[in-house]
Amino acid sequence: MSESRLREQVCLLARSMFERGLTHGSSGNISVVLDDGGLLMTPTDASLGFLDPARLSRFDAQGRFIDGDKPTKEAPLHRALYESRSGSRAVVHLHSTHSVALSMLPDVDPASVLPPLTPYYVMRVGDTALVPYHRPGDPMVADAIRGLAGRYASVLLANHGPVVAGTSLTAAVNAIEELEETARLFLLLRGLHPRTLSPAQVEELSHVFGNDHHHG
Repeated sequence: MSESRLREQVCLLARSMFERGLTHGSSGNISVVLDDGGLLMTPTDASLGFLDPARLSRFDAQGRFIDGDKPTKEAPLHRALYESRSGSRAVVHLHSTHSVALSMLPDVDPASVLPPLTPYYVMRVGDTALVPYHRPGDPMVADAIRGLAGRYASVLLANHGPVVAGTSLTAAVNAIEELEETARLFLLLRGLHPRTLSPAQVEELSHVFGNDHHHG
């Protein structure tokens, strides 16, 4: 996809998520890999609802900032996911309400924050890891993500929000939206002991749809 088309796609999908309340104010950020190995990233203090395609932050293949508005302070978070998840072409980070709420619950398993409630969570997200709280922009967040050694495409930052890598921008957006919807279902069903998919059902999804996500 051409750079100009990718710039438009970033702004279109960002606005879509903003308008549906998946992130608010100037929260959330998106990055995408360009054909030359460089990166486009949403700027700092920019609302995802009102991005200008021409003003996105542009990095070259060596990671140098070369053009556009000043990049998000979450840039190291994005880089850590690209470094540890080979094949990632986009990273999306939101402050989506139910995912943030989930990240604050005391009894969440940091190795797998959500059970396999739906086939689409298993297929699009897989497992989500919980990373302990660090202030936004803290380099320790990137270190914690590198410490997961690429085992997760989906990570929940405690008291902060989800960050998800995908093989394309649409894949990353679909996965983070699926994560938010599953977190919402989980909170709705909390204490009601819902049926989850069995290991055999999860295995069948992996076999039929060929994903490499794991559960438990």
